[in-house]
Amino acid sequence: MSTPEEYPKPQSLPSDMPQLGGGDDSAWIEVIQKMDSVYAELVESQVELEHKNEELEDAQQFISSVLASMTDVLIVCDMKGRIQQVNAALVKLTGTQETAFIEQTLEDIFSPQHHYLLDGIAEKLRSAQPSSDVEINILGTNGEQYPLSVNGSPLLDPRGKVVGVVLIGRPLGELQRAYQELDAAHKTLREAQQQLVFSEKMAALGRLVAGVAHELNNPISFVFGNMHALKSYGEKITEYLRAVEQEAHSPHLKNLHKQLRIKRIMDDIVPLVDGTLEGAERVSDIVQELRRFSGNQKEASESFGLKATLETAVSWVLRGAREQPEVFITCAEDVRVRARKGYVHQVVVNLLQNAVDAMDGQKDASITVACGQKSGRIAVIIHDNGSGIADADLPHIFEPFFTTRPIGQGTGLGLYVSYNLAKEMGGMLSCRNHPDGGAEFTFTLALGEEC
Repeated sequence: MSTPEEYPKPQSLPSDMPQLGGGDDSAWIEVIQKMDSVYAELVESQVELEHKNEELEDAQQFISSVLASMTDVLIVCDMKGRIQQVNAALVKLTGTQETAFIEQTLEDIFSPQHHYLLDGIAEKLRSAQPSSDVEINILGTNGEQYPLSVNGSPLLDPRGKVVGVVLIGRPLGELQRAYQELDAAHKTLREAQQQLVFSEKMAALGRLVAGVAHELNNPISFVFGNMHALKSYGEKITEYLRAVEQEAHSPHLKNLHKQLRIKRIMDDIVPLVDGTLEGAERVSDIVQELRRFSGNQKEASESFGLKATLETAVSWVLRGAREQPEVFITCAEDVRVRARKGYVHQVVVNLLQNAVDAMDGQKDASITVACGQKSGRIAVIIHDNGSGIADADLPHIFEPFFTTRPIGQGTGLGLYVSYNLAKEMGGMLSCRNHPDGGAEFTFTLALGEEC
């Protein structure tokens, strides 16, 4: 920038120059003062002009850097659609040099099938209304088409008159990736919320089960004590009645014996007591399983024969089944596992009960329970000949509270609990539809490891 010293300053008049007005210097002095004033104003104007020029250059550099750093496409054109300016993002996307766009029209660079969209944008912008989210394909150097989501805004002059159009476009590939990431984050959040709800439900269920098991334990103990005493009394009464029967010759006693069906009572009293005791023992076992399930304590691992556990589980389920299917167990006597016996029993019972429920009312229902060993692991496979599981339900079969049974006939917790018990023992529980029909559950366990 020039300084005042760089501009030539008016020189004083030479002493031998003729004097105006017969030696009066006042007119010359006034002229020189005017020249000095004009010179000072000229210098001041030049300095201010150069300051403005520097500010303009800085602003231009700032705008250029902003346009160069934009990832969205920018196109500026006049009201006739002639392009005045584009940014580096458009050059990078299409592979066309910036100078090639200048003075082209929007119809030249956009796909012909989308020209009608340009008319709609222009109509809105003439009334100073913005246009948003218009999908248009822009043409590349070799005729390739790049889809953009375009937003348009009117370009105004200092008087507020619409003189052009500013188009901002984002490649749809970026938007799709952003939407996919947002959708994935939303799904993750929703699953986390559902898991929190399920966890709270399970915690509440655990507290309820613990309370129920505790309350049931006392009356079950009472029933056990009474039934053992009743069994002893029944045996003694039966022995006495038999003795009386042998020595009773009175017609009255004989008639009373026949009328009261004493012989039938003598034959039934002991089996009835035995059956009641067996049922009480089963209830007691269920209570213990509930307490184990709801409590924080873990059952210790032990070595046990797998076949006996499978047979016990089958016996439990069939006793309570309304219609008993045929059950075939294929397992060698010498197969032993080291795991939590109560857990294995509970998982197998749940799987068998699920199979029985699935075949409710079906004729010729059957269940196959097989086990095999491979690569240090053992698999218990339970296959029924029912209708199988719907494809839409397979991904949700182990979710808590998921059930296909009518309301009030299933909690949707059996398979969920079984799945988690299997994982806790270092095993796995999976399900599929068997190629020959019916559902097949595979329960795998590790051998020779502490669980």
